Amino acid sequence: MAEHSDSATAETFEQPTEFAFDSASRAEIATILAKYPAGRQASGVLPLLYVVQRQMKRATGSAWVPRVAMDEVARALGMPPIRVYEVATFYLMYNTKPVGKYHLQLCTTTPCWLRGSDEVVAACRKATGIKGWHETSDDGLFTMTEVECVGACVNAPILQVNDDFYEDMDAALTEELIAALRRGEPPPRGSMTGRLNSAPAGGPTTLTTLDSHPAE
Repeated sequence: MAEHSDSATAETFEQPTEFAFDSASRAEIATILAKYPAGRQASGVLPLLYVVQRQMKRATGSAWVPRVAMDEVARALGMPPIRVYEVATFYLMYNTKPVGKYHLQLCTTTPCWLRGSDEVVAACRKATGIKGWHETSDDGLFTMTEVECVGACVNAPILQVNDDFYEDMDAALTEELIAALRRGEPPPRGSMTGRLNSAPAGGPTTLTTLDSHPAE
């Protein structure tokens, strides 16, 4: 029997009753913990929560961190479970409930908002049918989450999909991106307008004689 977790939004979902690290995760954990001095393994709580999230993605198609997995992280690090709960619920990058195959994380803070994040949000809602934050589309493909600054303000507005940043977004590009995701054809991450890294939108304005494109 799986237990049910009550959320602040009255949404319920099933929490698994058991979790065990698979062989890939165990190998990754060994590499992570080797970086820390003896007795300081608790410093690995952040990367170990990512290990859990990636394993859940592999196993279920949904990248999230169940409470029972937090207990396993605590056991692996020799720390009280409550300390792991505190970390997992503080940072936005850890999903504490199931998400869709494509997690749409929309920054709406000042730089992205000034550059049109409202239009990106509206396009996401139109293309997915999602009406509110932390909701998943009826087909299970998309979850929308409002996030704080993701640190890519120079190429705002940003739409983060799972672990990838899509930059220089607008409404039309957002709809094109979501259509590509539906087809299972995620485009290359980065600027959706062809901007090179963080260069000016119209191309370099200084050092114009240099070859600014990376070698193939």
